[in-house]
Amino acid sequence: MTSPAAVLFDLDGTLIDTEPLWMAAEDRLAAEFGIGWTEADKASLVGIDLWDGARVFIAKGVPLEADAIVARLVGEVLDGLGGALPARPGAIELLRALRADGVPVALVTMSTRAIVDRVEATLADHLGIAPFDATVAGDDCERGKPDPEPYERGLALLGVDAADAVAVEDSFTGARSALAAGLTTIGVPHAVDVSQLAGVVHWPTLAGRTPGDLAAAIEERRALGARA
Repeated sequence: MTSPAAVLFDLDGTLIDTEPLWMAAEDRLAAEFGIGWTEADKASLVGIDLWDGARVFIAKGVPLEADAIVARLVGEVLDGLGGALPARPGAIELLRALRADGVPVALVTMSTRAIVDRVEATLADHLGIAPFDATVAGDDCERGKPDPEPYERGLALLGVDAADAVAVEDSFTGARSALAAGLTTIGVPHAVDVSQLAGVVHWPTLAGRTPGDLAAAIEERRALGARA
């Protein structure tokens, strides 16, 4: 196997470095309403469904509806992102190589459709080709990460089996979702050290990685399963 049957990428913190924008928006929300907001609180929201995150703020005393909190955070992230593409190391190069090899690619994120559309358009301009064959946004799902639904939706849209595909994630929440969907899961630490999660294939960075490396991760997982 020289390439995987498909690759499913997380967005925030995996393809692009938007985690600082999300954390800054959350800090502003917490400060405005005078609630305690610790580093542990910040880490707990990395990769989480936005409405689940909103309910965390509500439980801490923010007197807003969940939809209003999500709309506020998304708007601030979009404003901060503008037309920029703060790519994570090696991410765009790997995406370009996958597109050149004709490997189906999906984006599976808890960010909303508005952010997905902005990023997809910016990436298309940068690459000169559609970056994804399918996209799953947080507001497409009834159950967000860590539930397997987002990745199961991505696999269904691509028409591939989980056993032949790879997910790339940077969060515990996202990696648990991908693992539960049956995917070989590459963990690339960023805001949290996802390499600590059992079952995740640890890569310190995507820099220098190739489609062949992704395929090798699937074969390694199969070999481990055969020996178990």
